[in-house]
Amino acid sequence: MRLLDRYIGVSVLTSVAGMLLLIVGLDVVFSFIGELEDLKNQYQMPQALQYILLTIPRRVYDYVPVATLIGCLIGLGMLANTSELTVIRAAGVSVMRIVWSAVKPVLLVVVGALVLGQYVVPKTEQYAQGLRTLWIDGSDTISSRNGFWYREGDEFFHVNAIQTDGVVYGLARYVFDGDQRLLEAEYAERGVFEGDHWRLENVRRTRFDQDHTQYATMESSTWRSQITPQLMSLVVLKPTALSLTDLYTFARYRDQQSISSGQFYYAFWKKTLQPATTIVMVFIAISFIFGPLRSVTMGQRLITGIIVGLVFTYAQDMLGHISVVYNVPPLIAAGLPIAIFLGVGIKLLRRV
Repeated sequence: MRLLDRYIGVSVLTSVAGMLLLIVGLDVVFSFIGELEDLKNQYQMPQALQYILLTIPRRVYDYVPVATLIGCLIGLGMLANTSELTVIRAAGVSVMRIVWSAVKPVLLVVVGALVLGQYVVPKTEQYAQGLRTLWIDGSDTISSRNGFWYREGDEFFHVNAIQTDGVVYGLARYVFDGDQRLLEAEYAERGVFEGDHWRLENVRRTRFDQDHTQYATMESSTWRSQITPQLMSLVVLKPTALSLTDLYTFARYRDQQSISSGQFYYAFWKKTLQPATTIVMVFIAISFIFGPLRSVTMGQRLITGIIVGLVFTYAQDMLGHISVVYNVPPLIAAGLPIAIFLGVGIKLLRRV
């Protein structure tokens, strides 16, 4: 059995790696072409290429499940075309034993993806965004196109940009009372986090009392807030670029501030369940090889893999939006496609 595991494992692992290389390679090429539209200032073709290369870990992580599905279809499909799977079955090897032989090498892929998603992707994505902004805008800051808004209790604030070391620029704060009346507006050119508070510099503050308005300018002032530079930088990055710990921490923080956190909890569960997603893709591939795709060409298997992968991806994305809009529990939204595909795979395998 050890020889069988090695033979099937090499075939599956080689095909998955090749398919992952192909998919990520195509994505990199098309993304690089898309970046050419944004070339300006110091952001030219060499810089665009460096930016795209830094995003490769995130692209690899995102495409692992689909590449596993298509890679297993191709790797096991080649064994089916040469009747090797038929010989293995005739020798008394059960389908579930073949499934286990295919799952073993995929576990290595799963572990690699976990390391990428938790430790590598968050760092490379933040570094890539920081470099891109530096080259385009001339400052080492991370920002969205128009900065970003955030709320903490009765305060709303807007930050134009946050530097990679946690310094913020263009901070505007608006404080309201329980009746949503504006009490205070403050603008600071720069803010520096100092342990448990922010030190704001070059501050302009306006207080709105019932019968008059007070205006003041200060070289510096103190702003006490629960939000840290780490949390503030998470506002700018997409949920898919965050680690599991960052996603959970930020979602909990938004809960404390009574702010919608559904998309972050959904991203957390989707990322948590990605190993299960990858394993389910192996079940689907093997059920197809022994079922409806037993006697078809390699091209048909490839097309089927692409279609099934797209259906799964779009189903997850659609349920993610539904989860946020209609308050569907994120765990159910992230796990439902996995459960459905697992059920389909098991049903097909039982017919073998």
